[in-house]
Amino acid sequence: MKRNSLKILMMLSLLSVAMACKSKKAVVATTTPAAPAPISNDKKEANIKLLRSKNINFNTLAMKGKANLVLPGNENTVTVNVRIQRDQKIWMSITALLGIEVARAVITPDSIMVINKLQSTYIRKPFSYIHRYTNKQVNFKMLQDVLTGNTMNTLFNSESELEQDTQGLWVLKGSDGSLGFNLNFNSALKPGLLNLNDVKAAQALKVRYGHYQKVNEFMMPAQISIYSLSANKRVDIDFDFSKIESNVQLDFPFTVPKRFELIN
Repeated sequence: MKRNSLKILMMLSLLSVAMACKSKKAVVATTTPAAPAPISNDKKEANIKLLRSKNINFNTLAMKGKANLVLPGNENTVTVNVRIQRDQKIWMSITALLGIEVARAVITPDSIMVINKLQSTYIRKPFSYIHRYTNKQVNFKMLQDVLTGNTMNTLFNSESELEQDTQGLWVLKGSDGSLGFNLNFNSALKPGLLNLNDVKAAQALKVRYGHYQKVNEFMMPAQISIYSLSANKRVDIDFDFSKIESNVQLDFPFTVPKRFELIN
């Protein structure tokens, strides 16, 4: 368990490319049939503006729920707490059986820090460390967008194609450097399925959004499934957030005890 709990945190870090009341609010299933917004397919700029308007605007986010990690021959479920200060830091805590916190991490645009409380060790790496496992264009903002269900701004480039499928739902596809992408929107104009592929590096990332939950005036993903493939190594993480709060006062405690050993 302790190794796999740490792998959850590391995968959360490496995947830079997982609600505002005590009771769970109503959710919107991405698979629920609904008439898409009546917008013209030949007005790309206007359509993109509409899709981008669905991105959430926040200062802080707090998400709590379960995370299920699937590795080859291994599977574990833990409690996960995620706190985000927009564009500055993502704080994560993993709690295993009996409510024991086994790991904690802080990710910033410049660095990744992870504490292994069971083994009394920690790591401190530059953010660029993730590029050993992901495309070099992956950055902090992309990880933040994945966790919040926002559409990445880099996908809306001049070369990207925006079209509607046979059900009238929007599909955005194209490339950003060596990174190919395909993003399917749901009937609420929120991301439903995101595929990122780097064929040359044999790396792929799939993000599937299940239910969305209304938090204040925005729709937030309550269920996120992330599938990562690098060479022949595959890791799957499923998040099920039962509580999400936005724009609340948060702290981001992260102190490394002096007795903990730094691992390179």
